[in-house]
Amino acid sequence: MPSSVRSRTFLRGACTAAALLLLVALFVPHLAAGGGQGDDLRRRMDALEAGQKEILKQLQELKALVQQRPAAPTGQPSAVPPPPALPSQPVSLVGAATRGSASAKLTMVEFSDFQCPFCGRYARETFDQINREYIATGKVRYFFRHYPLERLHPNAFKAAQAAECALQQGKFWELHDRLFTNQQALADTDLLNHAKAVGMNPGKFQQCVVQPTVTAKIRQDMDDGARAGITGTPYFFLGVIEKDGRLKVLKKVTGAAPFASFKGLIDGLLASPELK
Repeated sequence: MPSSVRSRTFLRGACTAAALLLLVALFVPHLAAGGGQGDDLRRRMDALEAGQKEILKQLQELKALVQQRPAAPTGQPSAVPPPPALPSQPVSLVGAATRGSASAKLTMVEFSDFQCPFCGRYARETFDQINREYIATGKVRYFFRHYPLERLHPNAFKAAQAAECALQQGKFWELHDRLFTNQQALADTDLLNHAKAVGMNPGKFQQCVVQPTVTAKIRQDMDDGARAGITGTPYFFLGVIEKDGRLKVLKKVTGAAPFASFKGLIDGLLASPELK
């Protein structure tokens, strides 16, 4: 029998025996006064103890067998994982909120979720540094697209609707920052208060968030992201904009990587022949 199967069998036996002994210990005070029942219970306890000792002995033997297995050969190179797959087709940027110079050599697009804690960490700790060093200096143009994980984050889709309406009023990035700073306050009344706080027209905001076109825009972002292979948030693509306005992806980043990781990747791309 393979050692892995023996291990699972022995562990199940040990757990079962331990559970039975615990039950016996709990009920002995109540049954001991029953005369013959108490004698029978003690015999069963003795049998269980003997069984447990046998199981522990077998587990020790299994441990010894595992320790005797030959070590993996040394001096051989470890297998190198394949590079992450990039989208087979360029990524659409239609209707996405953007900032930075249209003449920037490198473009970066973020797919994000306003309720995702990792997205919030990136927004608060890393995005400002990327903005100062690359976007504000004209080196990188930045796009934001929605990818709310609705099953995990019940308020994420509504927050995306609010952000789309902020885009229509020219307040996207102001609301973007406020939502990521207040991720625990994304209920309907909270979103209205955030909209007011960044200077949006509250009446227009309330009319906007229920529009089917806003919902359709977010669903389109999600569909495009899924086709591009997105599996979680935040998710980033870096590349160059083609003549048709879509992004040819050269690199991708998954998760809230630290600024140093983005810096190394961005600097490398800016110096690459593909961007010359």
